[in-house]
This record gives sequence, C-alpha cells and structure tokens, in this order.
Amino acid sequence: MQNETEDALKAINKRTGRNMPQAVATGALLVVIILACLFIRIDVFVFLIAVFMILGLWELRVDFATAGLHIPFITLSACSLLSILSTFYAPHPLIAMGLSIMLTMILVLIAATVRLSIGPRVPMAVATKLSRSESSARLESSYNHDNAITSKGAFSNVGVSLLTVAYIPLLACFLILPLHDARFSLINACVLVFLPALSDIGGLFFGAMFGRHKLSPRISPKKSYEGLLGSMLFAMAGAFVAFSIAFDADLWRTRWWVPIMLGILVGVVGTFGDLCASMIKRDLGIKDMGHLLKGHGGVLDRVDSILMCAPFIATVLILTLQ
Repeated sequence: MQNETEDALKAINKRTGRNMPQAVATGALLVVIILACLFIRIDVFVFLIAVFMILGLWELRVDFATAGLHIPFITLSACSLLSILSTFYAPHPLIAMGLSIMLTMILVLIAATVRLSIGPRVPMAVATKLSRSESSARLESSYNHDNAITSKGAFSNVGVSLLTVAYIPLLACFLILPLHDARFSLINACVLVFLPALSDIGGLFFGAMFGRHKLSPRISPKKSYEGLLGSMLFAMAGAFVAFSIAFDADLWRTRWWVPIMLGILVGVVGTFGDLCASMIKRDLGIKDMGHLLKGHGGVLDRVDSILMCAPFIATVLILTLQ
C-alpha cells in the first residue's frame, strides 16, 4: 500500500513538475502569513509586499548574473521601497507612483553603468544556481554562448535594469493602488493576491488531469489549453466568491459581469506571465528563479502571475467599486 502511494505521488509530481507535498505546505504557510498581515493592519501587508519585492530583486540579481548581466540591486531595492511606500502613504497615489517610478528609472539608469562588486556572495550564488540547473538548460543558457563571455556591456546592463524596474517596482505599485479604498481594502488585497494564485491552481489541476493540447511546448512543455481553461474557471469562481462578499444587491444588479471578465483576464494574463518567466529562465539556463520557497522555487516563481495581473485587476477594482 505504501509503495502504491509513493508511486502515485511520484506520478503526480512528474505531471505537475513540482514536489506537491512541499508545494502545498509552503502555499498554506504563505496564505497564513498574508492573512495574518491583513488582519493585523493593512500597512503590515504593504510592508510584506515590499519585502517580497526586495527578495525578488535579489533573485533577479543572481539570475541575470548567470548571463553576465548586472543590475544595481541596492539602488533598485531602495527605489522599490520608496515607490511602494509613497504609493500607499501619499495623498495622491497615482502622482506619487508616477514620480517615484520616473525617479527610479533615472537613478537605476545611472547606477547600472557602474559595476560594483561587494564580496563573494553573488559569484557563489551564481555557481550554486548553475549547479542546480539541468544540463540541457545550461547548454541553452546565454551564459554559455559568445565564447563564455560572462560580462556584458553597459547598454545591456542598462536595458535589463530598466526591464527590472518595469517588472518589479512598477507592477508592485499596482498592488498598492486599490488598497486606498478603506471600504474594500481587505477584499481588494485578497483579490489581488489570491485570484492569480487560484488561477495557477486551476491551471495546474486541469493541466495535470486533462492536459493534452500543448499551449507552447518550446517555452513551457507543461502548459496546455486545458490548463488555461482551468485557470480561467478557478479565477472566475474565486472572483464570484470575493464579489459576493463585497457587493451589495444594487452593485450585483449592475456588476454581475465583472467576475466573469476578471476570471478570463486573470487566467489569460497569468498564463502569459508564466510563459514570459519561463522564456527568461530558459534563456538564462535556470530551472527556477530561486530556491527560497520549497516546492515553488523562488519568490518570483510564486509572484510572477500576481505581478503581471496586478494592473488589470487594479483597474477593474478601481473602476468597478466607484
């Protein structure tokens, strides 16, 4: 009986591409931490977002270093913290967000042209990262091309640094904008974080159980059209539950279509975000962005779909709950 259970678990892990017991335990712990922060105070949740973004920046610092690319981690971290906090605490959040992101781009543009090496932590992390990657992925990595050049020019560093600004601090600010409405701040926070997570679960479940038609086999062999359908359905169900709590009868009469639209948006955009992250990882020759979250990889492996969906969810929430 025990052998049958182990074989079944191995088959599930193979189909999903994850260690499912670890993934479930880590996911449950993250849910508890997020809910605890939300119920303590919404400010604590904002600082939790900032911490996760800084951890994500460190992961990107190491990931890009495997290809000889440098991003100014300290400048990006400080500017990300400034952008997130100013968007939350400023009386005019959109203006604060725009100004802080513009300032971030200017400072990062300057810092990206200066390469500073502080201690052996990054080279050691890069070596560990590559040692954990599959051999086939390492061969495809840009780290192994161009005669093994491991240092790119200033223009490449500037380009990838500006991409990082758009990927992390800019998208993270969209997680903050809907929190300004005190009436719906808790439900908005749950929708922003848990709806993409539900979409991921739906995609994982439908893909593992029914996945036959590959969505993009070259970029992500495990993604399927059936998984995409599951992502949309789970996100739609989660949206209906959330809005049944937030909406009164009058809002339901005029906003009944919002959960349907939001479920489709989150399913499609979240899947697209996962594919973009997979494409970056494939080019860099790494399997996961990091190894902090057992069963999930790194922080960015967990929040990539949340970040990509943030502008769309924030826009829908702000316009819907006026």
